[in-house]
Amino acid sequence: MQPRTLVLKNIVLVSVAAMFFVASPSFAQQKGASSSEMQTKEVRVNDLTLHYIELGQGTPVVLVHGTLEDYRTWDGQLEAFSKGYRLISYSRRYHYPNEWPKDATDFSVTIHARDLAAFIKALNLPPVHLIGHSYGAFIAFLVARDHPEVIRSLTLGEPPIMPLLKTTPEGDALLTTAIATSIASSEAFKQGNDEEGVRRFTNGMLGEGSYEKLPPPVLKRLMDNVQELKGERSSRDLFPPTTCEDVQKVKAPTLLLDGELSPKMFHVINDMLEHCLPSVERATIPVASHQMEVENPQAFNETVLAFIAKH
Repeated sequence: MQPRTLVLKNIVLVSVAAMFFVASPSFAQQKGASSSEMQTKEVRVNDLTLHYIELGQGTPVVLVHGTLEDYRTWDGQLEAFSKGYRLISYSRRYHYPNEWPKDATDFSVTIHARDLAAFIKALNLPPVHLIGHSYGAFIAFLVARDHPEVIRSLTLGEPPIMPLLKTTPEGDALLTTAIATSIASSEAFKQGNDEEGVRRFTNGMLGEGSYEKLPPPVLKRLMDNVQELKGERSSRDLFPPTTCEDVQKVKAPTLLLDGELSPKMFHVINDMLEHCLPSVERATIPVASHQMEVENPQAFNETVLAFIAKH
């Protein structure tokens, strides 16, 4: 494995660890609609079955979750968005409850983007408001770039477009700092102890005892998707090359979201995106880190709904 590839893999794993810990207090307090109580639907795309839920009527809004998450991530958005839109939340390839393949070496943002474009077309949806978080935002960006005909508006919550980070003066230092906080949980995974692998990883990122503080719903969802984390580590092409010229190809009106408390690397990437995107707005979700839609769902919902109402 080339050093550059290893750097990019480690950096996304750092963001993942921050995601599920900081989200835990507000996750436990969420009220209202629960995706766990809803019957999933299925659609066949690219020779695999993807599970999804939907509720509401009107212009479609499609939600794209991040790493170690699934369609259940968006419980804090279900009620608010379904009042005026047809809301669709799906689980990406490799994520619960979709089937896990024997070989995940093809794991990449590119294959997920192909799936998402095919998913939208398979449901015969008109142009959608596409909302992505973290790795899901990177996927949504690629779909908006390569399939503009299916996009009405684009919302990106801190996409880890690491190739853009490498083009900034601060990029190398930010990558080095992130890698310094990484731990080696691979051995536990190799020994078949997935829970220990996740525990070591989380505590190594956030301090001893952090994993033990996670509420049961977060722990369950995390473990439901642990195979996906292992798949990322076996990927040959986790992040495709991305330049400012690539970003300029996105013509859809785009909202960039920052978590007020998020790691600096995400703000730097959003700075680059803001500079390169032709039609862009930017907003900060207060009192929230990377998992902003879970940590402060009210502010997230109000901000995004105001944006998509204009388009």
